[in-house]
Amino acid sequence: MFHSPHVTVANEVGCCRGSGGTLLLFAANLSLLWAALPMEDRFERCARAGLRAAELWWPGSADAQKLPALAGRWDIQIALLNFDAGDMTAGDRGLAGDPSRRDELRSHIPEALRIAKACGCPRLNLLLGVRREQYSLPEQMECARDNVAWAARQAAGSGCEVMIEATNPMDHGPVLLTTTAASAAFIEKVGQPNVRLQYDVYHMQRTEGDLVTTMDAYWPLIGHIQIADVPGRHEPGTGEINYPFLLRHIASKGYHGAIGLEYRPSTQRPEDSLAWLKAALSDLQMYHP
Repeated sequence: MFHSPHVTVANEVGCCRGSGGTLLLFAANLSLLWAALPMEDRFERCARAGLRAAELWWPGSADAQKLPALAGRWDIQIALLNFDAGDMTAGDRGLAGDPSRRDELRSHIPEALRIAKACGCPRLNLLLGVRREQYSLPEQMECARDNVAWAARQAAGSGCEVMIEATNPMDHGPVLLTTTAASAAFIEKVGQPNVRLQYDVYHMQRTEGDLVTTMDAYWPLIGHIQIADVPGRHEPGTGEINYPFLLRHIASKGYHGAIGLEYRPSTQRPEDSLAWLKAALSDLQMYHP
């Protein structure tokens, strides 16, 4: 059950314990859930829905400054924060692979790390971005590796990990990383021990499928998992992915990270989109109120 000095929630749906004792922690993505509300209201709604953790895309400096106080007030663990990915509405999908924005990114990284440290957030996602035709692909990838290595060295001082994520080009355009194998190869070339793989089930179902086999192959690299169903990027149970099976597999492997609910609710009230979580985990005897 969720408790804080400010609110009591009657039913916690944010975590469950698998048969092997692994605690699965589910983190609401507050950039998609309750996205139309002010940041203060998103945290309140998250807590009242019974979720103990949250993740966010970079919300801008003003809202980022609020995160430590809001996380403390509502007793919400910030499981993941994205570094600034640029203007998403204008087509940006990250800055690390854009040589023209190197200084912009590096001036931002210390701020993001300060916020993460104040929140107790252990991981930050650094998106590489999209193909820029004015540069060769090797130039962009070298820039991305250099920026990620620089960020990882800064993050190491705070005990944080830097996440690398592949995304699907159907939604995001000509992104620089589209597969798990490419992400793993990129991480190996960066060569920093605190650079890990962020595995997004939605994106990888769209680009490569074979989810369990792929996750198993790269399991030692995975530091964070995100979920949504295909098609539509709505909550699990609205599409083709067998989430009860997939979540049981993740639990059986002793996963200790968070699972980000990075989906667009199909329901008018985001709270109603959480019904799948309690129902699925209860059916699998993985949920304990």
